Amino acid sequence: MEPHNVFTIPVEIRFKDLDALGHVNHAVFITYFEEGRKAFFRKYFKVGQSSEFNFIMAHVRCDYLKPIQFVHNCVNLQMWVGKMGNKSFDLEYRLTDPADPSVIFAKGASVQVCFDYQSNQSVPMSEKMRVTLAPYSLR
Repeated sequence: MEPHNVFTIPVEIRFKDLDALGHVNHAVFITYFEEGRKAFFRKYFKVGQSSEFNFIMAHVRCDYLKPIQFVHNCVNLQMWVGKMGNKSFDLEYRLTDPADPSVIFAKGASVQVCFDYQSNQSVPMSEKMRVTLAPYSLR
């Protein structure tokens, strides 16, 4: 099932992303997901500083399907919202070839928990966040 909207950004493959075998190191894929979250929250929530991210990461996973090599120059990160709960929301990711989006290098997901850093506890998701995320949701 596809979401109503998919947030997509290009991610440049940097030389330092490569491992000794000449492909993007597995740990860097998670960094690409992080770059997508940053871009999404900057665009739709006007987040300017790291202290303005009002959630914590509870879980992240990545399924590696094809190696990304330096010859690709860049990949597209597609991102959308999966399940939204009372205090958490899931983000889902796909890394694809810009020339052929049917080529999927990896797919993954992360669970974010809304968090109040002053009280050091999870909090219910704000209505503003729910409304802003909804167009990118599977539901």
